[in-house]
Amino acid sequence: MLGVDEFAFRKGCTYGTVLVDVEAGRVVDVLPDRTSETFAAWLTEHPGAEIICRDRATAYTKAVKEAAPNALEVADRWHLLQNLSAAVEKTCHQHRDCLRKRAEEETVTEVPEVAPMLLPPAELPRTQIIERTRHRYEDIHRLLEKRWTISSIGRRLDLDRKTVRRFRDTDLDELLASARERRPNGVLEPFKAYLHARFTEAQGQVSGTRLFLEIQARGYRGSRQVVRKHLAALRAGTAEPIRADIPSPRKITSWIMRPRETLTESQDERLLQVRLACPDITRACDLARTFADLVRHQRGYLLQEWIRQAEQDAPKPMKGFAGFLRQDLDAVTAGLTLPWSSGVVEGHVNRVKTLKRAMYGRASFELLRTRILIGQQA
Repeated sequence: MLGVDEFAFRKGCTYGTVLVDVEAGRVVDVLPDRTSETFAAWLTEHPGAEIICRDRATAYTKAVKEAAPNALEVADRWHLLQNLSAAVEKTCHQHRDCLRKRAEEETVTEVPEVAPMLLPPAELPRTQIIERTRHRYEDIHRLLEKRWTISSIGRRLDLDRKTVRRFRDTDLDELLASARERRPNGVLEPFKAYLHARFTEAQGQVSGTRLFLEIQARGYRGSRQVVRKHLAALRAGTAEPIRADIPSPRKITSWIMRPRETLTESQDERLLQVRLACPDITRACDLARTFADLVRHQRGYLLQEWIRQAEQDAPKPMKGFAGFLRQDLDAVTAGLTLPWSSGVVEGHVNRVKTLKRAMYGRASFELLRTRILIGQQA
């Protein structure tokens, strides 16, 4: 029984492959890359593998089909849950507007409603992160107009290529909105709704000192100057709109992927509010919990029915995940049925990382391979 997984010589650039005897828990060989040709050649030289545990890397799948067509492939359950989690988080990202809309509808203040005061149109506050986003967008698009490549722009501006692509493919308004949401909540944030309501009620004829004393009685612990600056921004029409308390997509995903009994009462209540706000997130949550149940209880015989339901009415990221499962149906079904997994392989990958750090990344592949194979005898 063979387990196969990749490890990084240099993350994001070059990778190798570690091969493990899953039953014995020992590394049998280390390959210099992760290509299908190299792995297929190794399988040809070492026939006899009956079961091969792997993640969902297509190169390994191609090699197995070419060099060991009779071997049973087993998709690793941890990687399946990781891919599912990514699909759920993407769904939550796509439906942030649903959560924001519901949070704004449920926002209540402690003062009675009055006729709204006409204020100048709000503008984005000129904060450091927003100005940096504007300048970065302008710099990247100026270089793109000069036909610079993604890599050359990244080197020129000291940015990762993924960052350059995001600024290339995303509208400036969306980037600015994302930058605004990343601003940390200040000490005044919980009291802004009250200040806005009081400012509107008084038609702007209220002093900063009076508002400071009012919110201080309600638990505010900041300075008077912060209140005065916010009041000045309200009068100028440049105050940032009140941000609703919306959980991040990653936090929502963690609530969905964890077993229900491990959630606290407050987490369970907040997840319920998210489900009520967005039918698509609700559907993704139901499908994710059902799939997690199939994985944890090894109910592979129900996989095709789950895929059919997901492809029928799930949000787009969940449909994509279901499509990938269908393409690798036999291996995924085996992973949800048999007790074998790539857990032992992942343990050896961690050991390889430790050896690499001890060697400071300066040793050759042959020396690293020797240390991995001989180190098991110690």
